[in-house]
Amino acid sequence: MKLINIPNIITSCNLLCGCLAIYFGFQGDLGYASLSIVGGAVFDFFDGMTARLLHVSGPIGKELDSLADDVTFGVAPSVLCWSLLVKYGMGSWALIAFLMAAFSALRLAKFNCDERQTTSFIGLPTPANALFWIGMVYLQEIPFMQWLYNPVILIPLMLVMSLLLISELPMFSLKIKWDHAGWKDNAWSYSLVIAAVICGIICALGGHFAATPALLILTYIIMSIVKNARSSAK
Repeated sequence: MKLINIPNIITSCNLLCGCLAIYFGFQGDLGYASLSIVGGAVFDFFDGMTARLLHVSGPIGKELDSLADDVTFGVAPSVLCWSLLVKYGMGSWALIAFLMAAFSALRLAKFNCDERQTTSFIGLPTPANALFWIGMVYLQEIPFMQWLYNPVILIPLMLVMSLLLISELPMFSLKIKWDHAGWKDNAWSYSLVIAAVICGIICALGGHFAATPALLILTYIIMSIVKNARSSAK
């Protein structure tokens, strides 16, 4: 086996997880659908890392990675959103959720062509959007969050998340600069870690720790907006 094929095989596993997530989502098994998306995220992490370790890359791998990401982090989250809209009374109007898959594809195409996004992000990354909707699957089980689950809120929320995917909003990188691991160089990343702990505690107290990603991604978006506002004010 050629070394260049190993990252592509891992990327294909990401794609397979996305297909499984779509299947489980249409079956109404949102737990397994969410787990499949998380599995895809794991493979997505390791394909890039493997390619760097083996010093292999190629145009096929890049195209395959974008295809897999749109299925796992674009179409599959759209199915989760569709399921929630159907559950809460939207009927055939719930099909509007699949706009998110199209926005995700556009986001990935822009990312591939945008040289500004080597150390940070412009717009919401597709995996972050997918994690948000996984959290929404479980957040509905927390009693004091039930007010979120009606079409008047869910549809605008889905549209806002879709627009954030292709927005020009700079979003700070989640990577910690280990060569300069102090607070000054990593303040926003460390703050997000602290926020993750707080969000986890809130969700755990509500009885569903798995809902943490929804609150955490919202926090990440708000922190990015604040960071940009502070940078503009200087």
